[in-house]
Amino acid sequence: MKKRNFSNHAWMYIFAGVLIGLIIAAGFRWTHKIQAEPTAMLTSNPAPAAQAPDLQGISVAQQLSNTFAAVAQEVNPSVVTIFTETDVKVQQQFSGTPFDQFFGKDFFGQFYQNPQPRGNLKQMGLGSGVIVSSNGIILTNNHVVKDADHIKVKLMDGREFKAKVKGTDPPTDLAVITIDAKGLTPLPFGNSDKARVGDMVLAIGSPLNPQLEHTVTSGIISAKGRSGVGLSKYEDYIQTDAAINPGNSGGALVNLRGELVGINSAIATQTGGFIGIGFAVPVNLAKKVMDDIIEKGKVVRGWLGVYIQSITPELAKAMKLKTAKGVIISKVQKGSPAEKAGLKEEDVILRLNGKEVHNSTELSTWISSIDPKTTITLEVLRDGKVQTVPVKLGELSPNVQQLASGKVTNSRIGLQVSNITNTLAKKYSLPSGLSGIVVTGVKPNTIAADVGLQEGDVIMKVNRRTINNVDDFNKIMGKVKAGENLMFYLRRGEGNFFVAFTVPGK
Repeated sequence: MKKRNFSNHAWMYIFAGVLIGLIIAAGFRWTHKIQAEPTAMLTSNPAPAAQAPDLQGISVAQQLSNTFAAVAQEVNPSVVTIFTETDVKVQQQFSGTPFDQFFGKDFFGQFYQNPQPRGNLKQMGLGSGVIVSSNGIILTNNHVVKDADHIKVKLMDGREFKAKVKGTDPPTDLAVITIDAKGLTPLPFGNSDKARVGDMVLAIGSPLNPQLEHTVTSGIISAKGRSGVGLSKYEDYIQTDAAINPGNSGGALVNLRGELVGINSAIATQTGGFIGIGFAVPVNLAKKVMDDIIEKGKVVRGWLGVYIQSITPELAKAMKLKTAKGVIISKVQKGSPAEKAGLKEEDVILRLNGKEVHNSTELSTWISSIDPKTTITLEVLRDGKVQTVPVKLGELSPNVQQLASGKVTNSRIGLQVSNITNTLAKKYSLPSGLSGIVVTGVKPNTIAADVGLQEGDVIMKVNRRTINNVDDFNKIMGKVKAGENLMFYLRRGEGNFFVAFTVPGK
């Protein structure tokens, strides 16, 4: 009996164990299932779910890549590499010592690995240029070809040509050179006025060395109308982040239609290399300069006839202006287009032909790029009211200073002068109430340098006639002919003296 009863109980225990095991097993599977998802969510690098590729995105990127490649292929043959060679005379720097009489002048030189050179050296230069005509007209920067004795142009197909300078324009740092070639591929001109900040562009040139010729870089137009950079007299630069380096100067900045929108000119850098800020001369300005050089043999510029300065925050506050924009007229030249149009001192020029004016350099550049006899429209703030003033521009001549701060350069004698301002009086320690004009620059190897004129000299009389300002100086110098004598009455430091010389030919 006991054995049977034990057997029945055993089967009951076995059945119960199996049932409990099934429940537990089912419970384990259920617990694992609900914990699997949170565990996966906490994993730092989960396995990405398989996704279909973004075919539309890839297609757009491929189209942009194809556009870059097509533009580069189309434009590159129109960009050239420019090699310059300049003869430089080198004088021996070693002037001698008391030991020379005992040892000879070359005694110490033998101990130096790099003795001072003698005679003439060849200074080599590298730049870029843009073919703008099928018959060999090339646009580049003035600083690329300046003072060069020999210029060579290399095309993309490897052909090389000797080049001649057709004309230069230092105030905009542009130059036109020519080669004896036909059937070239010119680059079409775009419209830099319509170029927008953010537009994609390509820069093409020969940076750093000839082995990197026809380098293509991409970027956007970062800004427009950059002025006051200090690179040239007239500035209205396009700023770009397309990589530009030494050697790119004179090369092409093109849009995605393959049109020329700028001539690459310079970079802002703290390292000597590109850091993301490059500047190009707008093609509209470059084309105007080029056309004048080719058709007229010189650059013809508009002339307004006022002295101006930029509005500073202090001036804006004193004049109760809303913003520190525009330029204020400090003086109107007699007989100038500005005087004839009724412009006055203390007028604030806000707009030119509807374009907002930001500073004096910008306005100066705009006026200079407009042909003489063109009637422009100025928006002027006078006595708190905005007025519209039409002005028919005159022509800027070498002896007339347009939109200036009272400066003029007379290239015939190599002299730069300026009206005496508080800043210049302080700089050159000039006494208050001194009449005349101050010399702010003397070009080497000119008659002014030969007779000993110096920066800081004050010209008080020319040929016994009193000089009160730059206008007086211009009137006299404009009538002086080559071969005539000039006598300056000068003040230097605490003393006064005369300087006389013969005016050289043009």
